[in-house]
Amino acid sequence: MSDIAVDLIDSRSGLEAPSRTAIALVTLALAVGSFGIGTGEFVIMGLLPEVADTFGVTTPQAGHVISAYALGVVVGAPVIAVLAAKMARRTLLLLMMAIFAAGNISSALAPTFESFAALRFITGLPHGAYFGVAALVAASMVPVHRRVRAVGQVMLGLTIATLIGTPIATFLGQLLNWRAAFMMVGGVGLVTMLLIVLFLPKDKVEEGASIARELGALRRIQVWLTLGIAAVGFGGMFSIFSYVATTTTQVAGLGTGMVPVVLALFGIGMNVGNVVGSRLGDLSLKGTIGGMMVFNVVIMTLFSLTAANPVMLCLCVFLIGCGFAACPAVQTRLMDVAADAQTLAAASNHSAFNIANALGAWLGGMVISWGFTAASTGYVGAVLSVFGLIVFGLSVALERNGRSA
Repeated sequence: MSDIAVDLIDSRSGLEAPSRTAIALVTLALAVGSFGIGTGEFVIMGLLPEVADTFGVTTPQAGHVISAYALGVVVGAPVIAVLAAKMARRTLLLLMMAIFAAGNISSALAPTFESFAALRFITGLPHGAYFGVAALVAASMVPVHRRVRAVGQVMLGLTIATLIGTPIATFLGQLLNWRAAFMMVGGVGLVTMLLIVLFLPKDKVEEGASIARELGALRRIQVWLTLGIAAVGFGGMFSIFSYVATTTTQVAGLGTGMVPVVLALFGIGMNVGNVVGSRLGDLSLKGTIGGMMVFNVVIMTLFSLTAANPVMLCLCVFLIGCGFAACPAVQTRLMDVAADAQTLAAASNHSAFNIANALGAWLGGMVISWGFTAASTGYVGAVLSVFGLIVFGLSVALERNGRSA
């Protein structure tokens, strides 16, 4: 990371030599927010039948609310980052959590399917901006050689949500009512606001901050290339994950009772990948990104070749989850290449990941509709990872030739 980029983060954050305890408390507050967002994003997938019954629609129609949330993320991240250019980061985090909490509580009270879909879109708006700003705040509090780990600790809330938060909220929704699940998520948002108020010091808006300066990120080719790595390179993970239940039952021949176990292995892999990848990223940022792209190509190909074997299926799903290791590194690289427009770049990373989600699920579904088995989604993932590796290689080559802007 350049000295200029470090100075930009430190001056914008306004945090002066925080103690280890202060850093831990701030990180906890930010991670609780990411835990709430992760739980709120994924819990709907296990409650679609209940939602469909409540509003009298089909389950596929109910699935449109997932797309509505994703669209909110894609739209909200860059728009909010630009419009909030002159807002202190602490204030912006509180605002994002307020919208998130209100959106989930309102979703729980939605009277019609149309209003529910609209509220899921609104709830998705602060998703990317929160993660982007939280990553910047976390990185600003630690030495340069620990920034990727700081970003990873914020993202740990998201990965834990896939393993613990979503199952708990889903169980609560099935036991009581799906509305209770969204009430719970809204409650996590309120708790996050309280923790931010208690632990995150007030910061100052950097002199010269403006909408025009944030928009300057869009003129930097390295920002676009790094977002491309996320949007294309990680589509494979979502291609496989979207149809892993079908692969488990129809290809590996396991019972439906094993689906939660396989999903749990994916969640465990994400958590392992996040922790290990964060440490690797501090050792070599580019090496971690490029290495994980190659890792994904190999493991996703192996997934397709061996998915009929239950043991290999479980092993590969775990290792595919470990592919999340590159995510903190990609988030940190965006902070490096964005210069003085870091909020827009960091927030847009989550727009890119939602594009990867949509792209991977669409291509995986298309291949299955052509008559191939669900295991073929591994080949889709491998191809997408190859394209991600190509984009990464182009980014590094241009950087070496002095074309970083």
